[in-house]
Amino acid sequence: MCCGLAALLGVLVHVSVTDQTVGEARDHALDRLTETTEAFEAGDRLPPGAGVDPAGLPTELRTLAAGGRRGTMVGTGDPYPTMWAAGPVSGGRTLAVQVDYAQGVRTIEGLDRAILGSSALAIGVTLLVGAFAVTRVTRRLHSTAQVARRISAGDLDARVGDPRAGDPASPQDEVAAVAGALDTMASSLQNKLLSEQRFTADVAHELRTPLTGLHAAAELLPPGRPTELVRDRVAALRTLTEDLLEISRLDARSERAEVDAVRLGAVAERVVRASGTGAGTGIDIGTEISILRDAVVETDQRRLERVLGNLVANAHRHGRGPVTLTVDGGVITVRDHGDGYPEYLLGYGPQRFRTEGGARGHGLGLTIAVGQAEVLGARLVFANAVGGGAVATLTLAAA
Repeated sequence: MCCGLAALLGVLVHVSVTDQTVGEARDHALDRLTETTEAFEAGDRLPPGAGVDPAGLPTELRTLAAGGRRGTMVGTGDPYPTMWAAGPVSGGRTLAVQVDYAQGVRTIEGLDRAILGSSALAIGVTLLVGAFAVTRVTRRLHSTAQVARRISAGDLDARVGDPRAGDPASPQDEVAAVAGALDTMASSLQNKLLSEQRFTADVAHELRTPLTGLHAAAELLPPGRPTELVRDRVAALRTLTEDLLEISRLDARSERAEVDAVRLGAVAERVVRASGTGAGTGIDIGTEISILRDAVVETDQRRLERVLGNLVANAHRHGRGPVTLTVDGGVITVRDHGDGYPEYLLGYGPQRFRTEGGARGHGLGLTIAVGQAEVLGARLVFANAVGGGAVATLTLAAA
């Protein structure tokens, strides 16, 4: 807008000064024509630059004078800038006067150079100042956007820390307002999540003591179907409590991987045996192990077994057989042939205590698998196979 305004002002000044200069030259030429006409009619000698039917008179002025009117025109074929003035005289002839117009031309050219120079200077200064000001604003916006992305990725300690937002005495602008609002939102969200994590951890911890006593009491009951039901529910409750404790530790980001060299093929076989779904277990729908390319990776074996065990258990609980665990280098996939993962899980990831269609479970297995995969520095992706069934892909960094 500033550059456009400077250009517009330059054009307006040029047009105004040019009209004024040309108007003064025309008035002067018409005055000379009037004086020359009086001298011609009085029979006096014509002054220099005046003549009757001169050869260099522009055709337009000659035609205008032949029609009985007077006019002026800047000459085009003259060796130097000239303002012509012509009018009719007795005998049907044309009387013309030449006035030097070089000074007016120099005035306009000098003005144009001044306008171009000042406009270029003003535009250059405007662009430099504008670029400096905009760069400062965009840099602050870029920093705010980076912090927002870090918060969305789970780093709730990230803050913009804009000095203007923290100092009420400093001038506040829109960027400072956005930065302050983002920091306030992150602090509020962090406090709420910490409160939730502490509550979950406290509840799970307090439940462990009575559950231990309940489990010991259940072991003393006489054999029978009611005893089996009690023991089964107590075991399920203990498993849920341990899962809640594990989730609270993952949320607090206090888990650290103990890295060692691990052969993935052996881990896969160990996970399937521990799940009780391997070959020779006597169940109809077991877990098939397919080792396309074995590999040794630097990872935490206990956490890796926890991730794969949860994926295999989820495939048997919510899918249909056959369930296949495939090792291909540093990539491990677990696939079933059921209805596939629900849409919410594919779009937003596992959600705690949410299952589809009244399925058994608490929705914590996949949540723990995702959290442990993050501790390992691995990538866990959920998808539905083209031919039907759910596919979980765990990608590790092969050594």
